[in-house]
Amino acid sequence: MSVPEVLFVCVHNAGRSQMAAALLAHHAQGRVAVRSAGSAPKDAVNPAVVQVMDELGIDVSREVPKKLSTDAVEASDVVITMGCGDACPVFPGKRYLDWELDDPAGQGPEAVRPIRDEIDRRVRELLAELLRG
Repeated sequence: MSVPEVLFVCVHNAGRSQMAAALLAHHAQGRVAVRSAGSAPKDAVNPAVVQVMDELGIDVSREVPKKLSTDAVEASDVVITMGCGDACPVFPGKRYLDWELDDPAGQGPEAVRPIRDEIDRRVRELLAELLRG
């Protein structure tokens, strides 16, 4: 059986999608291929995101926001959008999920922690489902 591929997409690829990708990669331990991208990527990952992920022992400080590409969507089995609106290309036969989450942009660690924890909860559910499938 092939490894399922998951793509997390948000606007800036500096917060939510970075946290989701790092958490899924951490929990999946190689059982799922994980990517993230943004429709309008920032220059760097949000410092508050780096801090709250570091609290869990997950280092995202070297991650670089990436531009969403059609190829990335085509290669994925599951595409999870996090507030990127109509910027995400849609392909037949792909599974799309839209996770409505607060945007950590401009927020401090206190505001980002609950976003991280909600993403972690959803990522664990997704992983359990993918591994059952």
